[in-house]
Amino acid sequence: MQRQDDGRGHGDGHGRHRRPRVLPDGAAARAILDDMRVSEAAATFTEHLARVRRLSPSTVRAYRSDLRDLATACDDADLVAVDLESLRDWLWRATQRGDARATLARRTAAVRAFFGWAAEAGLVPSDPSLRLVSPKRGRTLPAVASADALRILLDEMRDAGLDGDPVHLRDSAILELLYGSGMRVSELCGLAVDDLDLDRGTARVLGKGGKERVVPYGAPARDAIAAYLRRARPVLLSRTERPGPALFRGVRGGELGTRAVYELVARVLAPVLGAETVGPHALRHSAATHLLDGGADLRAVQEILGHASLGTTQIYTHVSAERLASAYRLAHPRA
Repeated sequence: MQRQDDGRGHGDGHGRHRRPRVLPDGAAARAILDDMRVSEAAATFTEHLARVRRLSPSTVRAYRSDLRDLATACDDADLVAVDLESLRDWLWRATQRGDARATLARRTAAVRAFFGWAAEAGLVPSDPSLRLVSPKRGRTLPAVASADALRILLDEMRDAGLDGDPVHLRDSAILELLYGSGMRVSELCGLAVDDLDLDRGTARVLGKGGKERVVPYGAPARDAIAAYLRRARPVLLSRTERPGPALFRGVRGGELGTRAVYELVARVLAPVLGAETVGPHALRHSAATHLLDGGADLRAVQEILGHASLGTTQIYTHVSAERLASAYRLAHPRA
């Protein structure tokens, strides 16, 4: 499966990967301790994440953003000057800003990984983050649209494509595939035409950590994709000089980015959910919940969604239980 080029590059032009900066040990490391600023160490660390640990670009961007915020908060001090109290103060400021618990937990994980690496590399005499407490993440149930509401919405999107507009046909195929397969938006935007098997109704996607899996989708998604491939994609490709294998194309014919999909889903799904902020994940949440409502096995749903842990999938059992309880309260005379 082909992956999109994120524009940063990972090689030296000859297919070989450059090694990250090699940090000296012993006395040589001691000599540079006082000159190593937080921002410089953070840049080396995030390069290490991308080139050695091969983390996804989105994960590296998140770590880079968190560590830049840390550098700003401590006035880009020498790395050895950052202690436990500095880190606690940084998290406290984020709390005062109103950052979500999930954001605080991610930032805690970022600085723990950063200082663990720095201590191992000899850049700090000890790891100041060892006693840093990660805020407990609140368990929030994901927003889920009802099956009937999504059926009406997707039928309306299909009917809009009857005018032959290539963008309408594309948007219908995108929404049908997101809901029909439960795939992530990054997985959808990374699809190539050859990743689809229309006869079997499956798609080969590249998920988190570079893990590949095959996901099924239903007849409505298959029909919408077939209509897009036949009547819309050739029109969009005619607008660019760089066709390429990517399945979904933008208005000017280039590869469709995740932001465009977010904008599409927000525009059409926000009124259905009655929410101001809605993203493609709402369709993934809805697909998982509706699968469980229909009697699907939890481990089968885990495989479809590409979750590494069954515990991640189990949140949808709580969603289903809450929906059942709500229906009971509304309908049962003794509720």
